[in-house]
Amino acid sequence: FRFKDSLAEDLRSADLVISHAGAGSCLETLEKGKPLIVVINDKLMDNHQLELARQLHRDGHVLCCNCSTLVETLRLMDLSTLKPFPPGQPEKFALFLDKVFGFQ
Repeated sequence: FRFKDSLAEDLRSADLVISHAGAGSCLETLEKGKPLIVVINDKLMDNHQLELARQLHRDGHVLCCNCSTLVETLRLMDLSTLKPFPPGQPEKFALFLDKVFGFQ
């Protein structure tokens, strides 16, 4: 999709998601527990997507490739090796902010 208001229904019914490595796309997919292949756009300047994709791959949560290696990645993939993404803990961040700003 170029743009869609919500991917929630598509994610719910997906068996596999292939996406760019934008933080929102990655986190939304991983939070739904769906296997994810992130395709790096190596033509982007200052490529923050590459950093995120590499870290998620190192942590075992996603498979990572670029456009030229996508077909090979699909052919060789073993989704059973992917680790579940841990749920967020916003309360820890809130406690951190409380300490920083002296509310505790």
